[in-house]
Amino acid sequence: MMLARTRRVSFRCCAGYLAHGKTVSSCRSCSSRVDGKSIDPSLGLTDEQRALQETVTLFARQELEPMRRKWDEEEIFPKGVLKKAADLGFGGLYVSEEGGGTGMSRLDASIVIEALAAGCTSTTAYLSIHNMCAWMVDKFGDRSHHGRLVRDMTSMEQFASYCLTEPNAGSDAGSLRSTAVLKGNEYILNGSKAFISGGGDSDVYIVMAKTGMIEDGPKAITCFAVPKDSPGLSFGKKEKKLGWNSQPTRAVFFEDCRIPAVNRVGGLNQGFMIAMNGLNGGRLNIASCSLGAAQQSLELAIDHVSHREQFGQTLSKFQNIQFELAGMATDLVASRLLVRQAAAALDSELSSRVALCCMAKQFATDHCHHICDRALQLFGGYGYLKDYPVEQFLRDTRVHRILEGTNEIMKVMVSRELLK
Repeated sequence: MMLARTRRVSFRCCAGYLAHGKTVSSCRSCSSRVDGKSIDPSLGLTDEQRALQETVTLFARQELEPMRRKWDEEEIFPKGVLKKAADLGFGGLYVSEEGGGTGMSRLDASIVIEALAAGCTSTTAYLSIHNMCAWMVDKFGDRSHHGRLVRDMTSMEQFASYCLTEPNAGSDAGSLRSTAVLKGNEYILNGSKAFISGGGDSDVYIVMAKTGMIEDGPKAITCFAVPKDSPGLSFGKKEKKLGWNSQPTRAVFFEDCRIPAVNRVGGLNQGFMIAMNGLNGGRLNIASCSLGAAQQSLELAIDHVSHREQFGQTLSKFQNIQFELAGMATDLVASRLLVRQAAAALDSELSSRVALCCMAKQFATDHCHHICDRALQLFGGYGYLKDYPVEQFLRDTRVHRILEGTNEIMKVMVSRELLK
């Protein structure tokens, strides 16, 4: 069953799906403990958006949350569950309906990603990157050549990875040195990419490579769709990471890697523009992942301090704890409002959309990671144990401040808009 935009979908409660004949908007047995409070993530949403949010929340509780710890500890990439998510339309949230996607607004996509991330932040982060790749091919690719690929990506018959970063080209993405040379009806790629989510497991790689002089920088970058079985494509070892353990990360190598010329996505030397357009949405996606993790961490902390007793009373009775919770709640709500404002700006194609997406990514990922850290502190020694989920939320959100453009680069981009 695919979600068509924000259409109501019949689900049953956490016991499973499609029973009792209830829509999610009428089912209250799974209601959040924060309904109607200031940190309720449904505040300000339309009835249709609330129905969408509750549907996704049920999926996250049913399919993601129970397996989160196992996937993390055993480093399992849950392809089967991700394909279930694709059955609901989560493999192409803002891919056009013509391309086989759900055709959601960026705001609605943010709502979905936040709700999923509360179940498993790491798995949702991979899904968000996959969505960015699918959108890029749908938006800029030639549908006569890439239409089947986009449909396979939205159904997650093919998993996608985004390949921009290189060992010596991180924040300075325009300085990448991977090359693509046209010979006859093929491009031959040489070079390497670093820190690639899904690397070695994904089926298609959206690659940025130089098609002109290296010194031409961003003006000479072109985008390509490289299938996993392409001759000359190989992968490094699976990286051991602090977090994001439910998705593999590897280096990707191109050694005279041959792909058909029709695998070029967009025009010649348009790759940097395509990459940056993709990252506008990617930054909102990662910020939304941080929101889901922070929401869960705060709710868990509230529950803990309401029951944990010290000095003859619950921790919630101490004013210092009350102030801490208030600060966490304020940071969470401010982050969510900024993310949704940026999403609305991207939907409306406002001239300020790039700066707002950068603001949202920097502010939300910084503050939401800090919320997870403060939640762990409120748990005391228990928070440091893997029996409690707050430590995983802390680990999984740390990298959000680095990828899709470091938060320092986000500040650079905001200041450029202000000073131009």
